[in-house]
Amino acid sequence: MYFKRKIYGQMLEWKKKSDGKSALLIEGARRIGKSTTAEEFAKNEYDDYMILDFALEPKEIRTNFEDNLGDPETFFRNLFVLKGKDLPKRRAVIIFDEVQLFPVARQAIKYLVADGRYDYIETGSLISIKRNVKNILIPSEEEKLKMYPMDFEEFLWAKGNSVTMPIIRDAFENRRPLGDSVHRKIMQLFREYIAVGGMPQAVAAYVNGESFTAIDHVKQGILSLYEDDLKKYDNEETEKASLVFRTIPKQLSGHEMHFTFSELSVNARYINYVKSVEFVSESMIGNLCANITMPDVFMELYADRSNFKLYMGDTGLLVSQLIRSGEESEEIYKALIFDKLSSNLGMVFENVTAQMLKANGHELYFHEYKYTPEGSKKEKQYEIDFLIVKNKKICPIEVKSSGYLSHKSFDYFIKKYPIRVQDRYIIYTKDLRFEDGITYIPAYMTGLL
Repeated sequence: MYFKRKIYGQMLEWKKKSDGKSALLIEGARRIGKSTTAEEFAKNEYDDYMILDFALEPKEIRTNFEDNLGDPETFFRNLFVLKGKDLPKRRAVIIFDEVQLFPVARQAIKYLVADGRYDYIETGSLISIKRNVKNILIPSEEEKLKMYPMDFEEFLWAKGNSVTMPIIRDAFENRRPLGDSVHRKIMQLFREYIAVGGMPQAVAAYVNGESFTAIDHVKQGILSLYEDDLKKYDNEETEKASLVFRTIPKQLSGHEMHFTFSELSVNARYINYVKSVEFVSESMIGNLCANITMPDVFMELYADRSNFKLYMGDTGLLVSQLIRSGEESEEIYKALIFDKLSSNLGMVFENVTAQMLKANGHELYFHEYKYTPEGSKKEKQYEIDFLIVKNKKICPIEVKSSGYLSHKSFDYFIKKYPIRVQDRYIIYTKDLRFEDGITYIPAYMTGLL
């Protein structure tokens, strides 16, 4: 089942701009729809296409790459004989699927692009892509696009709903509340998205009317795949990326959600696990949010990456990690969607906020600071959940899993730092409102920031 994806438009831009002068590498975690989207693009935008799936291709295909790249005529002759079809020049695309399993094919892009007969799209698991580049020359003729799990709008499209997001966008741009009845309906849809997540397999199961137990089974399978991939990395390195990934829910269950190495091991230290943490983040199965020691538009200059939070790349997978399957999973999912859970969902709402900001191109940063409130003799610690840059100014963001309106951390932040702030956002569960210089937006509007 193919779902409409926003990356398709970026792929069209690549095709037009590249004009055959560069290949496209779609980067992303496993099971987010890279291969399906690449094939759909090939069907629609070219006269013909060929898929080389390096998880399945026989030895003869690989040998052809290794032996004949210096002779394009022989290379393509052999390729077409082995695949049983040929392709029209300059009107076809060749997809290198699971390219991480055969790095030689990725290195070959340099010569294939120079040959100029066809376009090339590469897809593969980002975990393995990063692991399998040690002995190859990365081609400069390669343009990269990052692909993320389905966002809320793509989830709505999958449900056949193309009317809701334009209404949300209009309300956001005009700072106009939607009204209680409309807001409640959209918030329920958003809770469905949180529960199911953005992995296309899980969304397909939901759209097809399968039970939440069955949907959760799909997601548990994806989590197992991720852990298996990370364990392969662990076998090659001395660190434990699989352990870092597995403890994310527990890390987020703490009051401040900061990553604590003692959860990994009594003697664990940042220096011993830094590569594993980076690997989980760079593989796009986790989203790292670093503390900045000073709020500034050049945030990376002040990033303290030894003090960080690590979110799940897909919130639906986080929900599955929390539930851990079982007989009660069906009822827990329904309670989550209909806002009947007694549990504190702070970590879930903060995770989905991080996911939506990251998919919109924002790097993730937070800031903690100390301040002595007026009338108090004691210095207290406060935190801004996220900071982004808009119009060359800082935009602080606070996330609340309820309709709570308190904003002390914002107030003291403004008093402590003599900086120009663009907008202040509190992301919460109620309808849009603007008050005291703060824009309160419902969680489903986060993707518009």
